Amino acid sequence: MSLNRNRNFKFDWICIILFMLLVGFGWLNILSASLSGEITSYLDFSQPYGKQLIFIIFSFALIVLIFSLEAKFYERFASIIYLVSILSLIGLFLFGKNVNGATSWYAVGGMTIQPSEFAKVATALAVAKYISDLQTNIKNIKDQLKTVLIISIPAILILLQNDAGSTLVYASFFFVFYREGIPQIYLLLGFALLILGVSSLKFLALPTSIVATVLIFIHHFFIKKKKKSIFNPLFIALACFIISFGVQLFYNNILQPHQQDRISLWLRLEKDPDKLESMKRTILYNLNESEKAISSGGFSGKGFLEGTRTIGKFVPEQHTDYIFSTVGEEWGFLGSTFVVVLFVLLIIRILYLAELQKSQFSRVFGYGVASILFFHFLINIGMVMGLIPTVGIPLPFFSYGGSGLWGFTLLLFIFIKLDSNRINEW
Repeated sequence: MSLNRNRNFKFDWICIILFMLLVGFGWLNILSASLSGEITSYLDFSQPYGKQLIFIIFSFALIVLIFSLEAKFYERFASIIYLVSILSLIGLFLFGKNVNGATSWYAVGGMTIQPSEFAKVATALAVAKYISDLQTNIKNIKDQLKTVLIISIPAILILLQNDAGSTLVYASFFFVFYREGIPQIYLLLGFALLILGVSSLKFLALPTSIVATVLIFIHHFFIKKKKKSIFNPLFIALACFIISFGVQLFYNNILQPHQQDRISLWLRLEKDPDKLESMKRTILYNLNESEKAISSGGFSGKGFLEGTRTIGKFVPEQHTDYIFSTVGEEWGFLGSTFVVVLFVLLIIRILYLAELQKSQFSRVFGYGVASILFFHFLINIGMVMGLIPTVGIPLPFFSYGGSGLWGFTLLLFIFIKLDSNRINEW
């Protein structure tokens, strides 16, 4: 009996240690970014660092709850969890609180809860449940469409709440599908659509469509040398025209002005020098200050609580999406590399464990966890360094916020619990 009890407490401690390092180092940087003077108390719960400390304590309580449930619970109730999550997103249209133009929060007492952070967990569970079903064949078009529908419902609801950043995260599930065996043509189509969309905005829809059509016909008649059939290349060319003009229509009529301006700056679409300079002063203010903070840190950084740009509040709301700039200034290249290495190690470890799973549900969920973490990590750091357009996506375990921390904690530790089921099996 005692031996069995000991086996039930076997978990992957590498993932747990990496999680604790990220959360701990993240809290130190939130402390730096939220200070405006000398520290009077580390338990000042009116400050972001004090609130984050409470969120961290609750996250450990959440871990205890996750581990107390049977591993089979998450598979058995995945559909119900997903349904509750969808209802919570729908409820925002009636009872949600608007913050910075997005109706993405419930006001509960003196705090706010963002259900989109938990919807990622629910969607990952639902996708794993559906793909692992014995009747599902991910290579079948019908099952592919059903899986895409599972992902699209929360993504659309979140987009309607004007939270484009959280919506983008759902694209990360493509990596899950690819691992489970969808045809490689989807990967090629994904890159083609990305290039077509960017080109349509940069060089306009008509020239892009014409060039795409010419390339399609050259490939069909001169490379593949299929001279009999003309319908396939015509159909593909028509699709290119529809997509190109559709992208421009979406950009001009659907996106919010601030979203248009961010893309415009990234692709250098604005031709008026005066307007361009004005856009840079307003939209790129956070980014410019973030880049200055990171570059001022040099190789080893200015030291903990010694970042002049961080203490001076040059980067607005630095403790949230731009927290990595604090790392760059106070801990320098060495500290930034340390954070990147921690994330890379965690993601690789999750993928490694996912491949060891005996259950397809656990494997698919593990890939979902790794994909979501990778997407957040890549976009957030790329945004802070100016490599991609500014998108409101937090750095997992690092950025300030209870909903984000708890959502990522749920993702990671549900997988650790599923993996422990494999470890503890006789």
